[in-house]
Amino acid sequence: MAKEAEKQTNAVLRTISILETLSYKNSVNLESLSRETELPKATLLRFLSTLINLGYVYKDASDCYCLTLKMFSVGSRSLSHIDLISTASSYLKELSDELKETCHMGILEGDAAVYVLKEESKYTLRMYSRVGKSIPLYCTAIGKIFLSRMSDSELDEYLSRNALVPFTAKSIRSKNALKEELERIRDRGYSVDDEEHEEGIMCIASPVFNQDGEVIAAISVSWPTFRFDKDNFENIMHKIKRCANEISSVMGYSL
Repeated sequence: MAKEAEKQTNAVLRTISILETLSYKNSVNLESLSRETELPKATLLRFLSTLINLGYVYKDASDCYCLTLKMFSVGSRSLSHIDLISTASSYLKELSDELKETCHMGILEGDAAVYVLKEESKYTLRMYSRVGKSIPLYCTAIGKIFLSRMSDSELDEYLSRNALVPFTAKSIRSKNALKEELERIRDRGYSVDDEEHEEGIMCIASPVFNQDGEVIAAISVSWPTFRFDKDNFENIMHKIKRCANEISSVMGYSL
């Protein structure tokens, strides 16, 4: 009985390892997947065959593997029951209608942030994004909100695991520069991504708090840089902060 339970536990752990590894890849061949999961090819093929039959993994014509949208569908169903998502939805829509630009809400997941809510821009030309997309912390407005709330030791641990690889010419490249930026974010209560993650895209983000004063999410608004009215920055920033504060209030945070 104990051996059977251990066997089942190992099978679950291997399945999760395969799914998590695939989640970071567009597609990957058997040899690379075997190396990254540390599973023998024969064992890996057996698990992949089951996952393919269940609809969670797809094998393409070049014998490479990738996740299907079924994983996202399962995750989306669970997200729909989270109070935060349903609470924030109407506020984010109102903000998007007011500013006519794409609005997101993201949560922290490991060393990245994940979009859990999106309201599209009213314009035809808009940034590409999707619910479920992971974004780096050090060069995005939403991500920098989460970094700004970390303790010194937590931030140092994050930096030890993550190189500040530049996405654009404006990406922050040094730890000192990032720490100075995070200090400014803490002081002013919002963050800015001025073409640091994507060229031609600017974002402003503000934190969402729970009843204990913890940052549980961040909301952001994104513009193509040519459409952003710099002269109206203060007014725009206050609208974003107001929206984040309203969501925080409903989540039990007292300003």
